Amino acid sequence: MKINAGLPERTDLVGAGVKWQTEELHETDVIEEELHNLIVWNDDVNTFDWVIESLVDICGHETLQAEQCALIVHHKGKCGVKKGSFDDLRPQAEGLIDRGIQATIDY
Repeated sequence: MKINAGLPERTDLVGAGVKWQTEELHETDVIEEELHNLIVWNDDVNTFDWVIESLVDICGHETLQAEQCALIVHHKGKCGVKKGSFDDLRPQAEGLIDRGIQATIDY
């Protein structure tokens, strides 16, 4: 993605006692890291307490946030519990899967 922006020089206000400052911006390459979602899926096996405890332990959620995610999973069938790079989310997804919780990372 290329950004090329420059402010036009204003000369029409010079005599009106208004000082105008111009800034020239140069073309810059912007690197955008693609973010993914760690998704937890509903099942009929895991308890609310187990999912909440796992989200706190593995994903670093606060208890209230983990409770809200567990409720969304229960009522909607899934919940994006964390957003980040694939490399950051993969060990967390594997940790949830190791605990028997269905988790995937979207692309």
